[in-house]
Amino acid sequence: MRQDVASKIEEVARRVAGSEGLEIVEVEVKGGGNQRLVRIAIDKPEGVTHGDCELVSQQVGTILDVEDIVPGGRYTLEVSSPGIERKLLKPQDYERFQGKKARITLRDAVDGRRNWEGTLAGIAGDAVMVETEPGKTRQFPFEQIQKANLKFEW
Repeated sequence: MRQDVASKIEEVARRVAGSEGLEIVEVEVKGGGNQRLVRIAIDKPEGVTHGDCELVSQQVGTILDVEDIVPGGRYTLEVSSPGIERKLLKPQDYERFQGKKARITLRDAVDGRRNWEGTLAGIAGDAVMVETEPGKTRQFPFEQIQKANLKFEW
């Protein structure tokens, strides 16, 4: 049921964000009852402003309330940017951030390791290419990636 609610919220958020030139990165629904949390991460090429978050929050919140999408009607809505170490969720994310450092956790170990770091080198078919050390690029199939994030270096 939570996934169904999240899908409906994502549909609403995409309509709102699309009209404002924003991208929906992720929609999460956590908790239940009076403790339900709806978290929406938005992005745009030049970066997200506080005003972008406020606009999406107001418009999505109004639609969720009017259409009674969240069961019980009580929830906390958070709208934010995906952050500096944003999640990589779609194949397009790996292309968009090619050349950036990333941390990837695999479902199954490769060469005895599930956790890898390196520079994103794009995609090849159904796999992500990562330069794990200078001159050495590895391919990890999308379905094997459990979690991936950009890695910020100070």
